[in-house]
Amino acid sequence: MELFYDILKQLIRIPSVVGAEHPFFMFVKRELEELGVDVEYYDGVLVAKGSAPTSGYISAHADRHGLICTGHNEFQYAAFIAKNQADLTGNSNSEQLLKNFTDRFVDQKVQAYEPWSGTYLGLGSIKETFLCQRRNNIIFKVDGFDHLMPGTPIGFVDKLKIDENDLVYAQLDNVISVAIIIYMYTKGYKGTSFFTASEEAGKSWRFLLEYFRRFDIDTKKLLVLDTSPYKNVEDIQHLDVVLRNRDENGVFRSSLKNQIKNICIENNINYHFKDAYLKNIMSQNDTKGSLGVTELGRIIHATKGAIQGTTLQLPTIGYHTVEETTTKKSIDSMILILSKLYGIEDV
Repeated sequence: MELFYDILKQLIRIPSVVGAEHPFFMFVKRELEELGVDVEYYDGVLVAKGSAPTSGYISAHADRHGLICTGHNEFQYAAFIAKNQADLTGNSNSEQLLKNFTDRFVDQKVQAYEPWSGTYLGLGSIKETFLCQRRNNIIFKVDGFDHLMPGTPIGFVDKLKIDENDLVYAQLDNVISVAIIIYMYTKGYKGTSFFTASEEAGKSWRFLLEYFRRFDIDTKKLLVLDTSPYKNVEDIQHLDVVLRNRDENGVFRSSLKNQIKNICIENNINYHFKDAYLKNIMSQNDTKGSLGVTELGRIIHATKGAIQGTTLQLPTIGYHTVEETTTKKSIDSMILILSKLYGIEDV
């Protein structure tokens, strides 16, 4: 696993703010091409093809949360600026969660970069945050960025940390899934992978669907990798991976779901179904809420089930922060599941 953590450490250092993923895509493209993988770049999606491209379809979004300069000394949360908000309807758990935690960003170091070349433009520090009700966005005051022009993306400065309890933390969503896919190619995965842009703004599914329509591809075995948020470390200590029967937009009807469930059972991997977990909490509290919104659910809904699949997620706490935390065992479990699923012997 040393190679996996080397890959992850490198990826975390490359910013990939919502809507400004190009430099990150170029880094991933180079890494994959060095492994002999064919890579195609389309609007909003990087497509990697192994030697047996139809043997698997795995997707992971490549964008991370960050800021965008929207005027002189004015910075807004990138996912929620007006040009990105078309598909954000307020019904996802992450949208509701984010707007409740403005003060956690204070004193966070951030780095500005040129959105096309990735050129480093300087280091700053967040000094104040507040929710602007008129603009329905988080507004930031940042020291050190007087010189930036509107449209400049700003990522959180981050690096991977692993503690003595085998807890792994950084801004993991969803760079950790990207690292897992690259690692799977080094282990012998021969299928196709998709790295999508702007998932945090609810737009990635459109880019992925456009790719499938471009080449008239239907599949019932699209596997979407991501992280899944929980409240405290006790919630994830006895949970290795997270599965789903459905999300807010659609029911997941794919043989992949039961295949993954059976692999979990055979290998003593702890799992649960997130939709059932959320329904149980709502029932106990006598409340109503969202079952969550996923890239896959949106695609299933838009294609009326012509494209189907399932999700496989790492349970985390500290969602959407640079302290997002998972366990080494969860990472090992996800890699084992993917290896079994796609017939990779060396696990």
